[in-house]
Amino acid sequence: MKRKQILLVNDMAGHSKVGMGAMIPVLSYMGHPTFNLPTALVSNTFDYGKFAVMDTTAYIRQTLQVWKELGFSYDAICTGWMYGSEQAQLVADYCREQAENGVTVFVDPVLGDGGRLYNGMAEDHVELMRRMVSVAHLAMPNYTEACYLAGDDFSADGLTWPEACRLIDKLRQIGAKSVLITSCRIDGESSVAAYNHYSGEYFHLEYDEIPGIFHGTGDLFAAILMGSLLGGKPLKESTRLAMDVVYKLIWLNRDMEDKNRGILIEKYLDEILPST
Repeated sequence: MKRKQILLVNDMAGHSKVGMGAMIPVLSYMGHPTFNLPTALVSNTFDYGKFAVMDTTAYIRQTLQVWKELGFSYDAICTGWMYGSEQAQLVADYCREQAENGVTVFVDPVLGDGGRLYNGMAEDHVELMRRMVSVAHLAMPNYTEACYLAGDDFSADGLTWPEACRLIDKLRQIGAKSVLITSCRIDGESSVAAYNHYSGEYFHLEYDEIPGIFHGTGDLFAAILMGSLLGGKPLKESTRLAMDVVYKLIWLNRDMEDKNRGILIEKYLDEILPST
C-alpha cells in the first residue's frame, strides 16, 4: 500500500487526548505520514470549566507559505475545530485550492453533541463550519452537528431512515460531496448514516451504544475512517471498521475516571488495528 501524505488542521491540546493528539498516532500506525497544522493551542478540553486558548491563524498563514516554497504536498487534508472567522476562511480557501489540484478534503465540523454546542462554542461557529463543509469531499458530523449545520431541530428520539436521508441531502446542498453522520438514532437504533457520492449509495450501519461521553472518540473515528479510505477500502467497509474499533476502545476504557482526558490510544494500537 502506498503511503498517503495527510495534512491535519485541528486543535492541539496540552492535556487532553483529543484533536491532533488523538489522530496522529492512529494515522501513523496505519502507515500515513502527517503534516500537522494546529488551529489553536488549547490547555485542555473545555469541559474542565477553565481553559487557555492561543489563536494560531498567523502561524497557519506563514506555515502554508513556507511549505509552498519548499514544494511540500499531500494527498488529503482533514480539518477539525476552527478558531474563528478569519481562520475558517483561510483554511476553506486553501482546501478549495488544493481540491482543484486533486487533494481529497475531509471535514469533521466540530460543534457539539447531545443536542447542544460544546462549552466554549457560540452560534457563529456554526457558520464557520458551514464554510468548511462547503469544500468537503467527505463531511463527518455527528447528529447534533448535522442538525446545527442544516438548520434542523435536534430530536432526542432520533430519525426515521427517510428523515436521515433528507438531513444528509441538506448537508450535500451546502457543498459536501459525501456525508457521514455519526451518533444518531435511526428507527430506534443507534446508527451511523451516510451517502457515498462515488457510488450514489445511501446506507446506515447500527451499533451497540455504551453509556457515557468519552472525549476524543470522534477524532479517533475520523482518523481510522480516513486511514482505511486512503488505504483503498470503500466507505461502508471503512465506516464499519472505525465503528468497531471505537466501540472496543470505549469498552476497554469504560471505567476510566477522567473521561475528559480522552483515551490513551498509543496503549491499544497493536491490539485494535492488527489487520493494518
